[in-house]
Amino acid sequence: MTQPMMTLNDGHKMPQLGTGIWQIDDAKTPEVVAQALKTGYRLIDGAAAYKNERGMGEGIRASGVPRDQIFVTSKLWNDAQGYDQALRAFDQTMTRTGLEKLDLFLIHWPLPRLDAYVDTWKALIRLREEGRVTSIGVANFHEDHLKRLIDETGVTPALNQIELHPSLAQTKMRAVNKRLGIVTQSWTPLGRGDSFDAPAVTQIAERLDRSPAQVILRWHIQHGLSVIPKSEHADRLAQNFAALEFELTADDMAALDRLDNNHRTGPDPDEFDYREPL
Repeated sequence: MTQPMMTLNDGHKMPQLGTGIWQIDDAKTPEVVAQALKTGYRLIDGAAAYKNERGMGEGIRASGVPRDQIFVTSKLWNDAQGYDQALRAFDQTMTRTGLEKLDLFLIHWPLPRLDAYVDTWKALIRLREEGRVTSIGVANFHEDHLKRLIDETGVTPALNQIELHPSLAQTKMRAVNKRLGIVTQSWTPLGRGDSFDAPAVTQIAERLDRSPAQVILRWHIQHGLSVIPKSEHADRLAQNFAALEFELTADDMAALDRLDNNHRTGPDPDEFDYREPL
């Protein structure tokens, strides 16, 4: 199956559909990553905070898929914000993964009260300039955070990974990202299942003989979002990947859009300040 690709603002390409490895035990991560790559995924989304970067790297090497065909993301954890700290943390990520280079490295949260994300961003710019990472971006950044990065460094993030699902459609942030030339990537794209029983979802799923999860993932794809659903199970990985096989109508998309009720399942980036060391 042909993977749809997205072009980042630095000219590099990224698969639109990937899989995440949050909350997967490090010992099981190699098996999950290798299975995802066998299924056809070419985007693996990791993070230092997930405590399984070692397993991610091992799974990539065990998969048999050439490294240059895999798009690998990791993220800088909150306790490592700041210029020097971020450079050291990146070294630790690379040691754990055993990879020579990352395709994408993100600041995991802005932590506005800490007020270190601009210096952190400058460190990521240096890593990109040194060729240690291909593309750099952020996660959970709001408009004011993005504008400050751009105004103070002249470098626009390639991607902003935010919580996004039918009950938190993030219409404003999607528009902000688009205006700035930033790809929007959806985390928790299934909203922890909170829309699975909504009539709009179940009716579409029944008509198309698809699962609620597949319908919602297709909604992300047709909105032009990058999406990274997570699963540890081979059958679920395959089901999620099959969201590439069908299309929703304009009426379907509108019905799913109406499910938005601004319901977050995770923290508010303007308030989140958790910095416990890994």
